[in-house]
Amino acid sequence: MHIDQEDLDELEFPILLSEITPYAYSPRTAEHLMQLRPVAVEEAEISLKKTAEFLTSFESSNAIPFHEYEDIETELKLMVIENYRLENQGFMKIKAITEQIGRLQKFFPAFAETFPTLLGEVQQLEFRKEIIDKTDKVFNRFGEVKSEASPVLKTLRAEIQHARKAIDENFNRAMGQFSDFLEDIRETVIDDQRVLAVKSGFKKRVSGRVLGISKTGSITYIQPESVVRHYFKLRENQEEEKKETDKILRRLTAEIAEYEPQLAAYQQYIFDLDLTRAKAKFAESINGVLPKINRHKTLRLKDAYHPLLWLQNKAEQKKIFPQTLTFTEHNRIICISGPNAGGKSITLKTVGLLQLMIQSGILVPVHPKSEMFFFDRIMTDIGDNQSIENHLSTYSSRLKKMAGIIRDADASTLLLIDEFGTGSDPELGGALAEAFLEYFYDKKSFAIITTHYTNIKLVIEQLPNAQNAAMLFDEYSLEPLYKLEVGQAGSSFTFEVAEKNRIPRFIIKKAREKVEKDVVNLDKTIVKLQQEKFEVEKLKSNLTEQKESVEDKRDNLQKLNEQLQHKLFNFQKLYEEEHRKLQFGNKIEGFIDSYVKGKSRKEVVKDFVKILEQEKYRKLGSDKDESKRLQVVKRKITQQLKKDEVKEKIAEVQEQIEEKKQQERAVWLKTGQRVRIKGSTSVGTIEKISKDKVTVNYGTFKTQISADELERI
Repeated sequence: MHIDQEDLDELEFPILLSEITPYAYSPRTAEHLMQLRPVAVEEAEISLKKTAEFLTSFESSNAIPFHEYEDIETELKLMVIENYRLENQGFMKIKAITEQIGRLQKFFPAFAETFPTLLGEVQQLEFRKEIIDKTDKVFNRFGEVKSEASPVLKTLRAEIQHARKAIDENFNRAMGQFSDFLEDIRETVIDDQRVLAVKSGFKKRVSGRVLGISKTGSITYIQPESVVRHYFKLRENQEEEKKETDKILRRLTAEIAEYEPQLAAYQQYIFDLDLTRAKAKFAESINGVLPKINRHKTLRLKDAYHPLLWLQNKAEQKKIFPQTLTFTEHNRIICISGPNAGGKSITLKTVGLLQLMIQSGILVPVHPKSEMFFFDRIMTDIGDNQSIENHLSTYSSRLKKMAGIIRDADASTLLLIDEFGTGSDPELGGALAEAFLEYFYDKKSFAIITTHYTNIKLVIEQLPNAQNAAMLFDEYSLEPLYKLEVGQAGSSFTFEVAEKNRIPRFIIKKAREKVEKDVVNLDKTIVKLQQEKFEVEKLKSNLTEQKESVEDKRDNLQKLNEQLQHKLFNFQKLYEEEHRKLQFGNKIEGFIDSYVKGKSRKEVVKDFVKILEQEKYRKLGSDKDESKRLQVVKRKITQQLKKDEVKEKIAEVQEQIEEKKQQERAVWLKTGQRVRIKGSTSVGTIEKISKDKVTVNYGTFKTQISADELERI
């Protein structure tokens, strides 16, 4: 996909990316986030799925074991240098990132259904536990080289320990021996060595190595003779220890370097997972979801929010209004009109920014049932682009940009143009805008444009694959409703807004007189239609809520139905079992009576064995018959329930729906409304409305008919 930086800036995409970067663990990941751009649909889909899966881990107890880390980019570059030695911290970073991979490879398979994409990615890594084992063999948990790293090192450290012990013992002995010659401080440390603080007048009485003199010369610092030999042995062993440690770490570096390809893959995977986590955390903050991604050209945004406005209004505790619109190959252009500050530009930017987000692998704040598809280009013309450096006027600047849009626009392009046609003489600019619009339409480009020009609204009405839309406005309060209504043009409310802002009435009256009568009437008609449609929309919304409530009740009834079926099934099974046991008991009781009355024992046993055989045969065949019997019982219960409660509730739902239809009809059923009989093509006008009947005038004749049989035109 191609999109210019200027278009990215107009849609505030860099600002959006800067909101995601704080969630990244690594500065390198944050830098990569700022470079995110739209990618091919296949790559974006994988990224979106991973982000959506990671997001689910925040909402459940299955938290992904991924924590802060230190990258090993430097170590990867240095370890391959021949005879190079990594520092202790470098080895610990390599071990930590390897352990991180190990934990993830154990975690994801346990939740394969929840994280299928993340699982598939981590399974591609070759986990090498040898990296951890080799590191643990050399280092302890504090990142220090263990004495057991080599026999030589173990011996040297033992000798170092012995030398330090001997130094302390001999020094303490010397301090007691020469206590009469020492100053009050008795001892001090010079170059990490304990020395006696000898009074300078007695320095010849103390044998040893002089390491310094105080500033006044009154104190001479002497290392006792008995300590000197052990100290030199200590220094010698420490030098050998450094050499042996260096040797061990160079060898370990060479061994770890063999796993450089695996470690490089670990690093890249961790970077990518960090980026995925950052996008998931951002999605959590804006209620981002993964909508359905279409390969065909259908876009349905439902309850779509501008993410930056969402964050801003959330911080300021202000209400934000979502937008809903649809793009298909048969509805490619939407022209939004309406008053200023009504939300036209925000709607335009919302669609553009959400499209950039989804094509860059970022979840979007829309309803989960929304659908989106990918464009090859997104081209914008939003705001004042006047160039001081080039001495271009606003209109010239916009024309220059429009020339580029005309050159590159095609059927896979989304155009977002604000204030379409403005900047010049309204009549001439409007004509040029018409020509632009028809060109984009012929190119089959997708576009959202905003305008105040009536001629543009009229052209849109004549194009079968284009639609007018309006930002709703309350005619009485003159306040914007920030709701997009697709299907009708909006009024600019020029005179009404002027009056609200205390422009004198006589000036507004003169302005009205200067405007052609037809234009004013058209604007009034648009206002009236908009207000009526808003009222119908409110009624429709109430109907939808009622419908959802009824559907919830129906679901509850269904659950109750299932519970009743289960209980009846258990009751039937229990009844049959108890009845069988009763019959069997009666037969045993009959055997006892026969035996008491004199029937031979042999015959009684013979009859009993016969019953046992019958029971055996019944047991073998009962499993097959039981399922058939249960199906019959279940079918009877279902039929009975359908006849009673379920049908009763369905009838109740139908009554509620019919009642709401009558309420909706009451809105438009008025004198002068053009109507027709359902199924008929003849159109008439309502002349009179009585209690039960409506009189419809067809011009040549009149008829009375029930309001239920009419539909408006």
